[in-house]
Amino acid sequence: MSEVAVLNANYLLARLKDAYELPFDRLCMHEFVLSARALRREHGISALDVAKRLMDYGFHPPTIYFPLVVSEALMIEPTETEAKETLDAFIDAMLAIAREAAEEPDTVKEAPHSRPVRRLDEVRAAKNLTVRYGFDEHEAPHGAGDRQLEA
Repeated sequence: MSEVAVLNANYLLARLKDAYELPFDRLCMHEFVLSARALRREHGISALDVAKRLMDYGFHPPTIYFPLVVSEALMIEPTETEAKETLDAFIDAMLAIAREAAEEPDTVKEAPHSRPVRRLDEVRAAKNLTVRYGFDEHEAPHGAGDRQLEA
């Protein structure tokens, strides 16, 4: 399984290294790091913007801003269970996002578009941290009637 994870990571790396900056130009193990630094410099698109836009394409966003030594880092870690078709779809999404950054940057900056919750105010969320939901403090959703919500 480890061999397949390494193969998957190197396949993605080979296909994406021309569209995103490659901070470490070498074969990788099971994960690799790309940088959105050029997208930020040229089009104002950050690693966070890329991650949020990936959700519109149906992919869970990668780890961003780690490692700390890579500006605008995107850590990509495909598993050994991903089919080649899924890897190719991920590649297509990443390449499309790089094109969108140049041609229609607002589409990327305002992502995600297809989720129930759009862009969150992350600064506000960090400053006003809520670690539990107060069910008693909120009204039941419209149409919920007297139904009790269970945690």
